[in-house]
Amino acid sequence: MQTKFKLLLPLVGVLLMTVSCRQQRDIAYVKDAARDSAATIAGEFSKGIQANDILYIYVESQTTQATVPFNQETNKVAVYNGTVMNPGSSAVQGYLVNQDGDIIFPVLGKIHVLGLTHAELARSIEQRLKSEGHVLDPVVIVKLMNFRVCVLGDVARPGQLVVQGERLTIFEALSMVGDLQISGQRENVTVIREENGSRIIGNIDLSSKDVFNSPYYFLHQNDVVYVEPNVRKKRNADRDPMVMTYISSGLSVVSVLSSMFYYWTLSKYYNSRQ
Repeated sequence: MQTKFKLLLPLVGVLLMTVSCRQQRDIAYVKDAARDSAATIAGEFSKGIQANDILYIYVESQTTQATVPFNQETNKVAVYNGTVMNPGSSAVQGYLVNQDGDIIFPVLGKIHVLGLTHAELARSIEQRLKSEGHVLDPVVIVKLMNFRVCVLGDVARPGQLVVQGERLTIFEALSMVGDLQISGQRENVTVIREENGSRIIGNIDLSSKDVFNSPYYFLHQNDVVYVEPNVRKKRNADRDPMVMTYISSGLSVVSVLSSMFYYWTLSKYYNSRQ
C-alpha cells in the first residue's frame, strides 16, 4: 500500500504543476506577443471634440495685453456657455460644448467645434484672431478638462476615472482601478462607446497582442469599460454567500459533539473496567 502511495505522489505533483501553469497562462496579458519586439500603434486616441466636452482654451502672444479679452484667467467679463461670469473672477471654468456642437468664445462669439481635433480648433481660432485684427501673433492652446471613463465589473476598485489630457489606454485605465480580479475574463472585455449619436458596443482581448490594433486600445471620452467575471464566479453568485459559514459552523458543532461522544464512551469504558 505504501509503495503504491509513493508511486502516486509524482503523478499528483505533475498534475498540480500542470494546473498551476494553465492558470498562469490564462491570467497573462498579451501572452502571444514576442518580447523585445516593436510595432506601430495604429489606433486613434481621439475622435475629435464631442457634445458636453469642457474645453480649456488659452491664447498667448508677445503682446500680452491683446490676449486679455480671450482668456478666462484675465478677462473680467468672460463668457461661459452663453452666460457672463462675475467681473473679476479668475476661475477657469472652460467652455462647454452644447448639443449643437458649439461654444461661445469671447469676442469671436459662437464657434462650431464638433468633430474637430484640439489642434484643428486651435489653428481655426488663431486664423480668426489674425484675420479679424484682434491679435497679431496668437498661439492658442486647447485642452479637454473633463475626460472621464467608467470602469465596471470584476476589477479591484470599479468607478469613474477623471483623466488629465485626452490620451488613455485600456491598460492605463485598468491600472488606475487596481487591475482585474483573478476571476475577470481577460479575453472578453466590453467597451461601450457613444460616437456621433450612436452607441457602439465592442470587445477587446487583453490576452492577445491584437489589443494594440484594436479601436478600443485608446479609450475615448465617456467610454464605459466592463470586465465580465468568469463562469465559476457567476455560478457562485447564485449561491447564498452564507453557505460556507453555515457549513463551517455545522462542521464545528459536529466536531464538538463527536469529541464529547468519544470522551463519554471512553469514560464509560474505563468506569466499567473498575
